[in-house]
Amino acid sequence: MPHDISLITTIAAGLGLAMLLGFIAVRLRMPPLIGYLIAGIIVGPATPGFIADIHLTSQLAEIGVMLLMFGVGLHFSIDDLMAVKRIAIPGAIIQIVLATIFGGAAGFWWGWSFGESLVFGLALSVASTVVLLKALEARGLIDSINGRIAVGWLVVEDLILVLILVLLPSFATLLGGHPIADGHNTESSHGVLVTVLITLGKVIAFVAFMLIVGKRLLPKLLWSVAGTGSRELFSLCVVATAVGVAYGSAMLFDVSFALGAFFAGMMLRESEFSHRAADESLPLRDAFAVLFFVSVGMLFDPRILIEEPLKVIIVIFIIMFGKTLAAMALVLAFRYPLNTALTVGASLAQIGEFSFILAGLSMSLGLMNETAHNLVLAGAIASIALNSTMFAALEPLQKWIRTRSEFARKLELRSDPLAVLPMTVDESFLAGQAVLVGYGRVGRRIAKTLSENNIPFVVVETNRDAVEQLRSKNIPAVIGDASDPGVLIQAHIARAGLLIAATSNTFHVRKMIDIARTLNPAIETVVRTHNEEEANLWKQENIGKIFLSEQQLADGMTEYVLERMGRVEKH
Repeated sequence: MPHDISLITTIAAGLGLAMLLGFIAVRLRMPPLIGYLIAGIIVGPATPGFIADIHLTSQLAEIGVMLLMFGVGLHFSIDDLMAVKRIAIPGAIIQIVLATIFGGAAGFWWGWSFGESLVFGLALSVASTVVLLKALEARGLIDSINGRIAVGWLVVEDLILVLILVLLPSFATLLGGHPIADGHNTESSHGVLVTVLITLGKVIAFVAFMLIVGKRLLPKLLWSVAGTGSRELFSLCVVATAVGVAYGSAMLFDVSFALGAFFAGMMLRESEFSHRAADESLPLRDAFAVLFFVSVGMLFDPRILIEEPLKVIIVIFIIMFGKTLAAMALVLAFRYPLNTALTVGASLAQIGEFSFILAGLSMSLGLMNETAHNLVLAGAIASIALNSTMFAALEPLQKWIRTRSEFARKLELRSDPLAVLPMTVDESFLAGQAVLVGYGRVGRRIAKTLSENNIPFVVVETNRDAVEQLRSKNIPAVIGDASDPGVLIQAHIARAGLLIAATSNTFHVRKMIDIARTLNPAIETVVRTHNEEEANLWKQENIGKIFLSEQQLADGMTEYVLERMGRVEKH
């Protein structure tokens, strides 16, 4: 037997204990990730007994982050990112500033220096992409407009943190810390400016390289490997692309592994094999994601809960309520619906991998003490453990707020000009029309065919940019959540001929159809889903005409709509 089996021991102990405690957590009706975090604490250096190799675990967790971000990129195009840039870019910047102020104020109150307070606030300001993606995946929200806004928001946060991590050593002395031991970080103001420009140049060069070279090269590579007919070679190509591009991006352009993997996924999305690539990499992504949560638990020292309980509570409050309320206020200020504000708020109510990296770098620069570091970890574990509970509470919370608060109902954009159809809309769009809910990839295909066949339709969409673009083309559209009766009323559902639910968010479909049938008992409904079990259940509940898969569902739904609207003869 070989003597050096620390890697095997770490994986076996981490996955085995995580499986056991995750199972117990599920049986107790808690999220399994709570079990993963506890498993990390048990095998970590702060508790007695077996201690796993924390350095190996951290590297394995980094691979998990790469694969998870790669998977998101496979479902997230550049167009999706550009579609939410008007809210994601300013929202992420303002939210980071506000959260940094909240955390910095707490640091000042505890007697820390300006530099210590600043980096502590920054560590509390950035949400975990891994936690967000697991929450969105579990609820089928990644492809929804709310999911795209949340993911786009975090991509912007990641870019900002990459810049901060590169620049922080240059400002360490100015903030009261010290340069790293190599002595190369004592730049003058001129040197700092050069560093900023170089960093921005590298990021721009990375994005340009991926858009120009990666977008052409990576899909061709996947096509060539798929042509061999070898399943294992295809799987190997997918994983090698994710990890290889992430590593190369970090080495050549100084961006994070996660960001490099995300862009690799977005480039591979151009291939027709992107869905197969996502399916092939899913088991590996899940396994390494578990190791990420185990590594978080290993970093935590439980003594902080006894020594500084009040500070821990304040940190958790800043992460889960201060950041959440700030993000919700920003989303509402951009005149997005209440459900979008709640989803984005819940998405940001935690911290994770970038916070750990920033905290570790700050300690090496003398800008963060051991107490602050443990507070960051305590806040991360608590917020990660409770994040799924916050997501689960969104639906009842939204219903409760709408029922009891007149102010909240006003926030549902009733005063927004995009929330009502213009008076100039032709009468033909207000009777016997199709109401198309969702203007994503499927919705756009359906809308195009409806327009080509001169079939009147009204679009209901939660993306402001999409609604504005539709109206600029003289296509009737309203903004809002179609599970809200007021939104469907604005689309004149009471006189419509068809309700087409082309949205990827199937959680509100039942409610949407119930409202539509209440207002218009004769209306026919067409829905989409990627889940066969859900489709079978909907058939039993007489939800309406159901279509599966993306391309087939777009073509099939369109053909069915044309038939029902009398444009083609039934074969």
